[in-house]
Order: sequence, then C-alpha cells, then structure tokens
Amino acid sequence: MNTMLSQIVKPLQKHITKNIRQFRKYVRKYSKKHSQSKEKTQSEFQVCTISDCMVDPCKPEPSVVIIGAGIAGLSAAQRLVHCGISNFTILEATERPGGRIHSCWLGDVIAEMGAQYIDGACVGNPIYNLAAQEGLLQAPLKTVDPSKGIFCTSDGRAIDTPISMMAFHVFKHIEHEAASLFNMGCTKDHGSLQNFLGLRIQQELQKFPEDRRYDVSRIMYGLTNALRARIGDDLSRVSADNFGSIINIPGGHVCLPFGYVGILAPLMKELPESSLKFGKPVGLIRWGAVQSRNKGPRAVVQCCNGEEFCADYVIITVSLGVLKEHGDKLFCPALPANKIEAIKALGYGSVDKVFLDYERPFWVWSNGSIRFAWSQDELHNRTDWTKGLSAVEEVEGSKHVLCAYISGPEAIVMENATDEEVAEGITKVLRQFTGDASLPYPSTVFRSKWASDPYFCGSYSYMNLNSNVGHQCDLSCPVPGACDPVPPILLFAGEATCAGHHSTVHGARLSGIREAERILQLTKRYGGPPPKDCA
Repeated sequence: MNTMLSQIVKPLQKHITKNIRQFRKYVRKYSKKHSQSKEKTQSEFQVCTISDCMVDPCKPEPSVVIIGAGIAGLSAAQRLVHCGISNFTILEATERPGGRIHSCWLGDVIAEMGAQYIDGACVGNPIYNLAAQEGLLQAPLKTVDPSKGIFCTSDGRAIDTPISMMAFHVFKHIEHEAASLFNMGCTKDHGSLQNFLGLRIQQELQKFPEDRRYDVSRIMYGLTNALRARIGDDLSRVSADNFGSIINIPGGHVCLPFGYVGILAPLMKELPESSLKFGKPVGLIRWGAVQSRNKGPRAVVQCCNGEEFCADYVIITVSLGVLKEHGDKLFCPALPANKIEAIKALGYGSVDKVFLDYERPFWVWSNGSIRFAWSQDELHNRTDWTKGLSAVEEVEGSKHVLCAYISGPEAIVMENATDEEVAEGITKVLRQFTGDASLPYPSTVFRSKWASDPYFCGSYSYMNLNSNVGHQCDLSCPVPGACDPVPPILLFAGEATCAGHHSTVHGARLSGIREAERILQLTKRYGGPPPKDCA
C-alpha cells in the first residue's frame, strides 16, 4: 500500500517541481493566519509516504462519520481501512456512490453525466494510478485532441482548416499567458479573465491579414465560450491573476473505456460491511461546545430522517455549492468566520451535458466535434440559454449519439427547460451553424442537472474575482484549528479544498487521503480516540 501511495506522490514532484515551488511561494505571501494551512498544502504530496501508517491494533479506534460517498469520501475511507481504522460510517444523501462521477447507459453507449476525463495521464496522477492498477485503461492510451473539430459560424459556414488551426494555436498561446499571471508575482491586478482575453485577442487580430480577421475573431471568441465549460461560469467573474493557480499534470486527457464509475470499485470493495449508508441526507451537525455541555460525544450527525450518528471526527465532503446553499444552517454552533468567508468568496460554477440520440445520424462519424464560432457581439448579447453552447461532439464508441456542452448561467436556465425545448433549442443552433435546415431532431434527450440538484448545487469550484489561494487553505483547515486546545472535530475534504488541484477528480482524492491521514496522526498522538476532557 505504501509503495502504491508513494507512486501517487513522488512522480508528481518530479514532473512539476517548478510549478509547486512557484505555488508555495505564492502561498507564503499570506499572513500568519494561513501558516498552518500552508504547511498542510505543502504536505499534500507527502502525507502518504510514511513507512508505517498503521495505528496500534491493541488500542481502541476513534469513531468517524464521513459525509458523502464521492471520490473524496471513499478515498478517505480506503485510507483509514488500509491503516487499521474501520470504525466509520459513510452517509450518502443519494442512492448511488460517486458524487459528481456518474456514468449512465444510453442504449449501447456510456454517457458520462459528470467527470469524463482523467486530467493528466501519468503516474503523477492518483486517479490514473488507480485506473491502471485496476486494469481500467486500454493500451495504447487514446488522449483527447483539443484541436480536433470543425469550427462553424452562425451564418452557416465551416471555417477553413488552416485558418482555424492557426487561430486555435494563437488562442492557446493567449490562454497560456493568462495562466502564467499567477506565477509572475506582480502586484498589478489584471481584473477578469474575460477582459484579459478580450484585450489580447484584439491585439493578436491586428497581426492577421484583414480578410482573415472575421473568421479568426469568431474562432477565438468561440474558444472563450468553450473555456467557460472548464470553469463553469461567465469569464467576467473569473480572476485572471488566479486562473493559473491550478497545477497541470502532464500526459493529456484520457477517458475510461468502460465508464468513469469503474474507478469506484477498488475503493468500495474494501469498505467494512454496512459502513456505507445510502439515502441519508444530513440536516444538522452538532459539534464542540454544544456537545461538551452535555458530556456527550464530540459530534453528532443528524440525518434529515432524524437518525443520529455519534463521532469523534466528522469528514465533510459535500460540494462547495452545498456549503454555500446550506452551510449557515448545517452546523451548530456555526463555523468560524474565516471558514464562512472562504465558502462565500470561492467561485462555484455549473457545467451540463446534453446527450442527443438520433435514429438517423446526420454526421460523418469520427469527423470530430462541431464547434460554435460565436462572434463577440453574439456572445455579448446573450438573449437565451443556447449562447452557453460551446460544442457538440461525438460520444466515443457511438455512431448515433452526440453530446452538447453548456455552461455558466445558461446551464442553469437550460435545466429548467423541458426536454422538447432543449431538443428544439440545440437543433435550431445546429441548423444555423451548419447551414442545413433539414437536420433531424433527436429521438431521445438525456441531460445532467447539476445546478438544480440539491445535493450538488453545481459542478465544481473556480477562482473568482473575490477569492485567492488563502481561501482554499481556510476551507481545507479543520475545526477547531491547530492553535485551539481542542483536537479537530470537523474535517473538510473535496475538490474545492485542494489548493492547486481544485475542480479535478484527483484533487478530490488527494483531499480525502489528506483528511484520513490527519485522523491517523491524531489517533497515534492520543493512542486512540481523543480524550473526552478535551472536547
């Protein structure tokens, strides 16, 4: 186990040492109130390398409640089991595991409603390692080509490939410049990502011949719309200076041929019997002083059906969206001010997929995706939800199913429309951009609704204009904190808590392992559960 975990960590240091060093330098800018968080962030890549993780089997185990059976919660549970703690209960609000990993069958096709790719196909990625060890990947690995696809304009014309490729690479250079701002350490505030990209696009357009600017500008602005799908919100709300705070793992993006849900099997098969309970949404967490007055357990997790679970430690893996929506009434007493501030400050976006099944396919299979090359004016005048569409692409392994991507505020509007309205809206856009008024309607529409799902309230976190790495550190810190006399009770995991790897599946896994490791270290320190007189 230790060998496997060290493979997660050590290659990542080798591949991205420079980025990590720059990232740590940025974190050190924050005041002493973030010092404990900074040390935690720096150790995220090292917590699993200890040679002897096992707790003393002769000592009593602490009781742990894990809220959420997503990748963070299951990873925490796996780590606890591997190191000798099995006295835990996982409370999952829905009737399935996986959280924002949700693979469904649409006929003979796997529809990934949530996570779709392993972001970084190399041994530095814990999700890649997990998939490789379980035989979920097939050689040779097929990485996603981001430049593949046909750019079409709203006047029904496909842009010539040489022009589209040239514009694509220029935009990627601009995007790289935006990502580099985070590591530059300059004091200048560059404002929103939309303003930064818009200014640079206008500058680069002047370098093209005048007769090509029309097409080039449409491709570049279409790509800014596609960038929203990686963030989940309007780029006017995204911080240009913090856009590059995420650490990119090399290796490209790869899909799991038999569904992303397969990654859950090795985590679930090691769970103690009856430790995972479905259909248990949590309504209240009583902790700390509230419990100590009654000389009771350190924490009591109350489900919405009234059922209660006592715990020495509670690992909370609910989404940032749920914390934003319900955090003020989920905890008694309320969370500390810095935690509340972090929850409010960090951005949280929405990305949805619409799967379109056709009885009579109209496209040439394996041609790639249709990318919507919206103009600047068209994107500025967002009159309906279809302006949130960035691309329609083939579903791997199918010749009759397409997948449309829609993000930002438009995704939320789309979720409230009927299937008929969604089919009509996407078909209208496809007919407009392809210039073919005879394109058929899909026979089936199957779509995600992450924003309106009360157990997710959106898709994943991002760095908006009001947030910084310090907020991510504050969100990840336990409560009570390291400087308090009371040992931690509430521990927070999930992609939004993993500075440098937010919005990724591997970030969620790392965060779950991190919090499990925190419990293991505390258990070793106290020789079992934390003493009652500390609570």
